[in-house]
Amino acid sequence: MDTTVLTVVAVAALVVAVVAVALGWVAHRRHQLIQRRFEVLWGDGEADVATVLAAQARRLGTERARIDTLATDVASLRGDLAQTLQHVAVVRYDAFGDMGGRMSFSAAVIDDNGDGMVISSIHARGESRTYAKGIVGGASDTTLTPEEQQALAAARDDSGTSTRTASGAEDRHG
Repeated sequence: MDTTVLTVVAVAALVVAVVAVALGWVAHRRHQLIQRRFEVLWGDGEADVATVLAAQARRLGTERARIDTLATDVASLRGDLAQTLQHVAVVRYDAFGDMGGRMSFSAAVIDDNGDGMVISSIHARGESRTYAKGIVGGASDTTLTPEEQQALAAARDDSGTSTRTASGAEDRHG
C-alpha cells in the first residue's frame, strides 16, 4: 500500500479513537451524576420504593410543620408591630412673634391604632415649657393646640415633618 493511504487510515483511526475516548469520558461523567442522584434519593440502595417514599413523606411533614410555625410567628410579629409606636411627626413653629428660629415644636408618636402621645415644647426668651398629652384611638382627652393637631394628623398620614411659622406659613419636609 501507498504511504499516503496508510497515513490517511492512521489519522482516521486516531480521530475515531479520540472521539471514542471523549464519548467514553462523557458517558462516565453522566453515569457518575446519575449515580449521585440515585444515592441521594435511595440512600445506600438497600431500601425499597415504599421505604424511600415514606422517608420523603416524613421529611415533607416536618417541613410543613416548620412552615406552619413560621407562619404563626409572622402573624404574631405583625400583631406586635401594629402596637409599636412607629408613626412619628414633628411640627416646628415660632410660638411667639418676637422669637425666630422655630425653636418650639409638637411631636406626635402613635401606633397603628392611633394610641400614643403628643409632646410639645414651647420656647420663650427666658424659659421653656414641655407638655405631654396622651392619645387613645387618635384623640386626646385634653384639648390639643393647632400645632399638636397638625402633628397628630401628620403622624396618622405618615407625612413626616413640617415647620410652621407664627404667621401660619408652612414648610414641609417629608
